[in-house]
Amino acid sequence: MRMRGGGVPASDGQPQAEGSPSDAGNPVRWSLPASGWVRGAAALLAGALPALAFPAPSLWWLAYVALVPWLLLIRSAETPRRAALDGWTGGTGFVIAVHHWLMPSLHVFIVLLAALLGVLWAPWGVLVQRLLGGAPSALRAAAAVVAVPSGWLVIESVRSWEGLGGPWGLLGASQWEVAPLRVASVGGVWLVSLLVVAVNTALVLVTIARTGARTTGGVLLVVCALAVTAMWAWAPPPGRSGTARIAVVQPGVVAGPGSVERRLARGEELTRAVAGRDVDLVVWGESSIGAGAWHAPETARRLAALSRGTGAGLLVNVDARQTDGSGRSGIFKSAVLVGPDGPTGDRYDKMRLVPFGEYVPARSLLGWATSVGKAAGEDRLRGDRQVVMVLPDGDRRLRIGPLVCFESAFPDMSRRLARDGAQVLVAQSATSTFQESWAPAQHASLGALRAAENGRPVVHATLTGISAVYGPRGERIGEPLGTDESAAAVYDVPLTRGTTLYGRFGDWAVYGALAALAALCAAEGVRVLRRRPAPGSPGRSARTAHGSPERPSR
Repeated sequence: MRMRGGGVPASDGQPQAEGSPSDAGNPVRWSLPASGWVRGAAALLAGALPALAFPAPSLWWLAYVALVPWLLLIRSAETPRRAALDGWTGGTGFVIAVHHWLMPSLHVFIVLLAALLGVLWAPWGVLVQRLLGGAPSALRAAAAVVAVPSGWLVIESVRSWEGLGGPWGLLGASQWEVAPLRVASVGGVWLVSLLVVAVNTALVLVTIARTGARTTGGVLLVVCALAVTAMWAWAPPPGRSGTARIAVVQPGVVAGPGSVERRLARGEELTRAVAGRDVDLVVWGESSIGAGAWHAPETARRLAALSRGTGAGLLVNVDARQTDGSGRSGIFKSAVLVGPDGPTGDRYDKMRLVPFGEYVPARSLLGWATSVGKAAGEDRLRGDRQVVMVLPDGDRRLRIGPLVCFESAFPDMSRRLARDGAQVLVAQSATSTFQESWAPAQHASLGALRAAENGRPVVHATLTGISAVYGPRGERIGEPLGTDESAAAVYDVPLTRGTTLYGRFGDWAVYGALAALAALCAAEGVRVLRRRPAPGSPGRSARTAHGSPERPSR
């Protein structure tokens, strides 16, 4: 079956024949797959394409055109059901592509999870077909550039729930190292995602629409560019308030018998190497101290000696069975601050755990996942509050906000720490299982987003992976430590005061997207009511095969 851009539902919901007068303005013919299996494969690949915009490929510019093939495929659907299926299949491809590095842990289970998450894109497919299908008018084109990105953003916000895997692979995160990142200080990563999807939608209109809608798409492209420029020039930068010297210790991969003790010894060796460099804080990666070492009495003495030798506070991370302040006992992932006299009492227990990696959702039903992958054999316990720690140095009184592992992906957690007074956000991580995949680079890039959103520097320190430091505008400070390095590095980190617009107003872009979709639904409801004949009124007279009205029978 060969179709072109207009051989899909028009604004009145009826299919138009190829070459119909209302489609005369379409400049391009498209050959679209007709077979269900071929079309499904095309949707799967089209949905996976945006993953190339993220690290490690880092083709950030691709994000602005990567959705175009998927949108073109959906708009060609002849029925809403087919559009929903295209959206679902493409969403499944997107989830698999951005999470493909989980395959060593989840194996075929990742396909099931991706298919479940992909359902979120099914209503979006119907929305795309309704607004971009057929020959859209200028008004419908303008609505599309607002509603299609809003629908995408609602999907991102829903799947950002921890139980659904968290906010990994948000489309706006692909822009972490380019100019649009400044937009994050105004509306967070959500606003960046909105702009990226809006550009893709406008490009579809410029490509396939007739004159009025094509002009509308072009104008809205210019509006997006001007909006980014205005936010870049106008968004107030954070004020400088000094500098902190922070050391990052990355032992690297240490495997084999006795690896826990040898990793600890390597961390001590690297920490001693920064002595005399006037550092304020030394940061170790996630799970840098295992259960056996943490429960050994001499470990606290060794850590206190390191703090005295470097003249700095030491932020370590413990993965061990412990008891929290409320008396709960179990395995916690904890950031612990150590001073010259030992642990200071400042401790943060990880609150948002990695599904399957640190706990199994509904273990009674899904516990079998432990037999087909590297799912957690025992669930970790969660902390119940975020903590801002104060360094034991009375002169500096540096306030740090710890995050553990993929908590750096959650915008709300970093925003809360910044609002609570944290001057530096510190994320402790380890990616030893995924060392050769795209995961370390993607994880490290999230620090740039959190820094730009909150106007606070971010230190991303890894046990294994990529360690990196970002300034308060999301700019990279110094050189990162790569996956093949076992080293310590010292960074001069600029401190700031004040707050960003995102820090002040939060997720307003998400609420705006919900409001836009609600307005669209209300307008659609009014349109349907207006077209529905009033009760008791005569319907439209039927016509015979010759086109003449039938006379009512007597």
